[in-house]
Amino acid sequence: MKPANSTMTALGTTVFEVMSALAREHKSVNLGQGFPDDKGPEEVRAAAADFLLNGHNQYPPMMGIPELRQAVAEHAKRFQGLDIDWQSEVLVTSGATEALGDCLFGLIEPGDEVVLIEPLYDSYLPMVRRAGGVPKLVRLEPPHWRLPREQLAAAFGPKTKLILFNTPMNPCSKVFDREELSFIAGLCQQHDVYAICDEVYEHIIFDDRRHISMMTLPGMRDRTVRIGSAGKSFSLTGWKVGYVTAAPELMKAIAKTHQFMTFTTPPNLQWGAATGLRLGDGYFSNLAADMQRKRDRLATALAEIGFDVLPAHGTYFVTADFRPLGFNGTDEEFCRHITVEAGVTAVPVSAFYQSQEAPRYFARFCFCKDDSTLDSAIARLRAHFCS
Repeated sequence: MKPANSTMTALGTTVFEVMSALAREHKSVNLGQGFPDDKGPEEVRAAAADFLLNGHNQYPPMMGIPELRQAVAEHAKRFQGLDIDWQSEVLVTSGATEALGDCLFGLIEPGDEVVLIEPLYDSYLPMVRRAGGVPKLVRLEPPHWRLPREQLAAAFGPKTKLILFNTPMNPCSKVFDREELSFIAGLCQQHDVYAICDEVYEHIIFDDRRHISMMTLPGMRDRTVRIGSAGKSFSLTGWKVGYVTAAPELMKAIAKTHQFMTFTTPPNLQWGAATGLRLGDGYFSNLAADMQRKRDRLATALAEIGFDVLPAHGTYFVTADFRPLGFNGTDEEFCRHITVEAGVTAVPVSAFYQSQEAPRYFARFCFCKDDSTLDSAIARLRAHFCS
């Protein structure tokens, strides 16, 4: 038999599936995979259900139903001050991961270099490579996750096609500030490079910080692709509704890729997402406040147990250094240990790095869970490490 594609067959099972399977086997409290316990806003779910029963359930337009594309444009105006033409600059996708695939396959030519910032979401690298791109990795170092400007500048060159990064940043919960984004924007303009910005956690941001979209910076309107997610903004990760905003010339290539990937997305879920994007400002501020409260609940307890807890400025996750507990193994060994012995599952942060020099003493815990779930995990960890 002839071999299958070498890029994809070389991939292992994702760390989320590995740890979730181990969690199921040992009946542990799973704080590894990032999905909320919350059901999502009732009015959003009700709108999708009503459309399913009474709406048009055949193929919707390839670019997405007008109501959702209009809502995406309105949302960008309300929160970022962007003037978006919904007809030529907005595309609906089956989740933000498909949006990433559309952007990478649509914009990269074989041999193009792509700048990526570690630690990074695990789908980025295989997608870039499958599209024919050459990854140029720049590492952020714990505990402060500062942008290494000299190394980042050195990663750009004549073959660079684009930079892909997300903010707020999974897994390290960093939020890029205006100064950092301006530095990246300057490199993009200097080298005539696109920026694909994964902004799915734009409304899950803490401590009075503000999400700044790269698209709003001077000179970046026409070279930035902005990706959002109904799953993250409305705690409906199973819906897999994403949306892409880009200037018309960029959108042409992205949309052509989309039409041969999934073509379209369930119309009732699009209708529900449109309802969500039009919720009042109070919904979005309450979402951030509730997640911040959960972050504090878990982070405070982990610190009391003995972890060195790193700052978390956004997303669903908090990162903790387990060395103060006296565990001398790797992060993968630690996460397996607490799953089997303590009944709590986390994810090793080294899984989000490509380099063998990745830090190997941090675990990522997910806090977007019911208080009872968090309290059960805390009690198990406290019993294991403090008894």
